[in-house]
Amino acid sequence: MSKVLMISPEKCLGCRSCELICSFHREGAFNPKQAALSVLTFEEAAISVPVMCMQCEEAACSKVCPSEALSKNASGTVVVDENKCIGCKFCISACPFGNVNYHPVERKIIKCDLCGGDSNCAKVCPTGAIEFKEANVANLRKKKAVADKFKEVFGEASV
Repeated sequence: MSKVLMISPEKCLGCRSCELICSFHREGAFNPKQAALSVLTFEEAAISVPVMCMQCEEAACSKVCPSEALSKNASGTVVVDENKCIGCKFCISACPFGNVNYHPVERKIIKCDLCGGDSNCAKVCPTGAIEFKEANVANLRKKKAVADKFKEVFGEASV
């Protein structure tokens, strides 16, 4: 069975460990701007929220890609074929959560690929705000509820 990233925003401390490990795993450097996720901090509400690719069933990012560089692999993860990516950034605009990034030096898309099935952000999250769990019915329902809450907050289209 495949796995999914589960987010519990109420548990996030805003430590940004997830961003650091992601950028280090991807780029070999601790640079949150090169991470495939980001932590949004809402100071007025005193909360931080880890935001990452929700691996949408109907992925808008892949639908708009003119070079078909974004596609689902066998486990259902939306991945980038860097050899096909032309750097048009259409996927960035299409993502309802704004969680596809662009590497300006390498001119490539930065997008969560679940670390090939061994999610590093979930491993280092000290509070369990990010967990990598089996994609069973209960977890998928919870994931959809969190996605719907993000949709409500950000006023975006359904995933």
